[in-house]
Parts: sequence; C-alpha cells; structure tokens
Amino acid sequence: MRIVVTAPTGNIGSRVVQLLLQAGARPTLLARHPARLDPRVLDRADVVRVDLADSDAVVRATRGADALFWLAPFVTDPDVDPVAWNAQLGATAARAVTENGIARTVFISSIGAEQRTGVGEIDGLASTEEFLGATGSSVLFLRCGYFYTNLDLDSLRHGVVRIPAAVDYAQPWVDPRDIGDIAAARLLYGGWSGRNVQAVHGPEDLTLIQVAQILTEALGRPIRAETISEDALRALLRARGFGDKQVEGMVGMAAVMRPEFVAEDKRSIVTTTPTTLAAWAHARLRPLLQAEAAT
Repeated sequence: MRIVVTAPTGNIGSRVVQLLLQAGARPTLLARHPARLDPRVLDRADVVRVDLADSDAVVRATRGADALFWLAPFVTDPDVDPVAWNAQLGATAARAVTENGIARTVFISSIGAEQRTGVGEIDGLASTEEFLGATGSSVLFLRCGYFYTNLDLDSLRHGVVRIPAAVDYAQPWVDPRDIGDIAAARLLYGGWSGRNVQAVHGPEDLTLIQVAQILTEALGRPIRAETISEDALRALLRARGFGDKQVEGMVGMAAVMRPEFVAEDKRSIVTTTPTTLAAWAHARLRPLLQAEAAT
C-alpha cells in the first residue's frame, strides 16, 4: 500500500510519518523543504520535493497512491489570502484524487467547517471538504478542536493566556500529536469507505479559566485568563507581520468560540483523545520556559 503524506514536518504530519514507519509502511513524503525532515526518516521513506501550490507537481507525485494524507500548510506570505489558499490547495487535492484514482483520503479540517462560510480561515477548509467530497472517492474529514500548540509562548512568559473567547466558554482542546494518531490509524486501515466525518475533541472541553489553572500548576508559575478583543487581536497580529487577509482569516475563526456556535459533531469515545493539557504543558512548555529562565 502506497501512502502519500503532505506537510510531513509539522506537529501532525511528523507524527503520522512516525507511526506509518513503525507500522512497517514506506510512505511517500511531499515536502517543500526536505532538509527539514528528520534525517532518520530519509532512508525509510520516499521523499519528493513538492510545492503544494503546484497542482501539476502534486498530481505527478501522487501517482500510484492508495491513500493520501492531506494537510494544507500555514500560508506564510502576508499578501496571500489564507481562505483562497486553502481552497486552491483543496482543489489540487481533489484533482490528484480524481486523476490518480486514490482510493482513500484523510483530510485535516476543523470544527466549524460544517458552517461552510463565516468562520474565517476555516472557510477554506470547508471548500476543501466540498472539493474532496465531490470526487466520489472515500474521504475522511477530521474536524479538530483548538490546538494546544496555539498557546502563545510570549503571553505565557508574561503570565497570561488569551484567546478571543469569554473566559468561561468551554471548547475542545487537543494535542496535535493525537490528531496524527487518528490519521495514521485511518490511513493504515482499509476497511472504510464513503464520505466520513470524525471530530477530534481532545480529552475534555475546557474554559479559559480552567486552562489558566492547569497551566499554573503545570508550569509552576501563575497564569491568568484574559479575553482578547477582536480589535486587540488584529493589532497584535499586525505587529507580528501578518497581512490584512491573514489577520481577518485568523480573527474570523473566533466565530467557533461564541456561545451561539453549536458544533455539528458531538463528543463520543471515537472523538475523545488521551493527552491532557496538563501532561502536554508539563512535557512541552515547562522545559522551554525553564530553559529561558536559566539563561
């Protein structure tokens, strides 16, 4: 079975690659910057230098694939509209699936994609769901919760955690590596077909107040919860060099953090993943902050 993996160096993609290798598969990795791959992976995988914006190159690189892991990398060009970028890549994925007869595709989507519009950058993921769904091939949309890795390290250095949501609003928080676990399992298991949706909710829904309490204990320093207004978030993102369309794409995603938003996909044993925020923060964030404090 030939499995093709996009974005193989990210938090999710690298986990998918690791699990595929441990399962005995030899995946094909589509990488824009192959030098960023773990050197230990190179002799156990086939690596193709590909820019996912190059539709013809993606189609060539996916010929003969039985399964495709599709994750659109974050757009770094401040002049590019992330909604249009995600939609463009989604059209490329659908073209590759159709022209190459790829039997199964696992796509990393988001909670809120079911809205189809009005959710900022997620609108582009919704377009990708539609493109892939129209291919007639089997596809799985993993609609993921709020990533632990979205926590802003600079804000934590100053003892605060901020998101554009009320501090008492509970939402799913998830470790990206757990998303990779589900994706790899689905890529390796050939017993599913049709158009499927599976949410990835993490171990529990958390309010920002609970997040701050968990981080306080895990990091050994006081962390307080604050709601950041959309205008303040815009100013912060612009100060960090993001373009106007990028800013609006990220601010628009706050629509899934409002009380009136009701997710289509309910929590179940299938959507619940194991890694707690406390365990993740202790293993990932605490060493970083301790190292900085020691210098």
